[in-house]
Amino acid sequence: MSLTPTGEKSLLISSLEFLRKFDLLVIAALFLVLAALISVDRTIDFMIFCIFVLAYDLLYGYMGRLSFGHMLYLGVGAYALALSGEHLSGNPFLGLLVAVGSGAAVGLILGPIIVRTTGACFALINLAFNQVGFFLALVAFSKWTGGEDGMSTYFKQIWIFDFSKKMTVFWFALLCLILVIFFLRRLTNSLFGILLRGIKENENRVKFLGYNTFAVKMAAFVVSTSLSALAGALFILNYSYVTTSFIDPLRSVEVIFASLIGGAGSVYGALVGGVCYKLISNYLPNYIQRWEMFLGVVLLLLVFKFRTGVWGYLVARLKRYDQPAAAESEPRSENSR
Repeated sequence: MSLTPTGEKSLLISSLEFLRKFDLLVIAALFLVLAALISVDRTIDFMIFCIFVLAYDLLYGYMGRLSFGHMLYLGVGAYALALSGEHLSGNPFLGLLVAVGSGAAVGLILGPIIVRTTGACFALINLAFNQVGFFLALVAFSKWTGGEDGMSTYFKQIWIFDFSKKMTVFWFALLCLILVIFFLRRLTNSLFGILLRGIKENENRVKFLGYNTFAVKMAAFVVSTSLSALAGALFILNYSYVTTSFIDPLRSVEVIFASLIGGAGSVYGALVGGVCYKLISNYLPNYIQRWEMFLGVVLLLLVFKFRTGVWGYLVARLKRYDQPAAAESEPRSENSR
């Protein structure tokens, strides 16, 4: 039985309403399907990387601040968890708290300097601090970090949580991803999120309304560094070792590409971008040796054709679909005849 255009529109609207109400369940189900289609190991990587993209997009997509050095905060979480397991306790949950706390501490220390800047200065000062952190991990503190060789770390089993088993890491990473999505969705839909978008558009107007924009930017920066550190810690729970690649400033391009591909300024866009980038970087090298060139072509398409990313393009198409139906439902006036 075929549907009429009105029936198709009603079915589409019903599907969208279902997705809005049960989006977290849908996202969890999609990652379960992804694990069945590819592998649990790679799906864990995808989910943790999506957390990192979500943290980055809070600054880039919502506040309009491009950072070239966000790997610093991922690396802080990674090394904090590893050093906690080595010197403090083998409890993984204590290590996660130390990692997130370390990310927040770095954000509070560097934030007063970084958030006062804008544009290229903001991007480059993050890169500069990232380069300093990379040097400290590689050379200055190599006695504790292992330098180029890195360091292994192991955590004891706490109740049913044995992170030496991949399925335990999978379910825990999925839970963390769902909680981060829920938290950021509530945060960005609140007054705080409105202020972030206002700062992105015109910070002086937000100041004129009486809001302390410095405090808002600091809060966003600390949240972003904390969640980035959480992603770094989860990577170490998955791999059980850490190297300087987790803090390498050259890898910041990964999260930037992911944000652009999915669409900046959207929680769902960050998820789409994170998964798309990981699919490209994991599978395209099997067919194209110089696969990075493909990313360059994708970037050109995004800049000139799909400036709002994959998710933004889909949302715009859905809005265009609704417009003709709305126009047909309006009565024609005498003047239009």
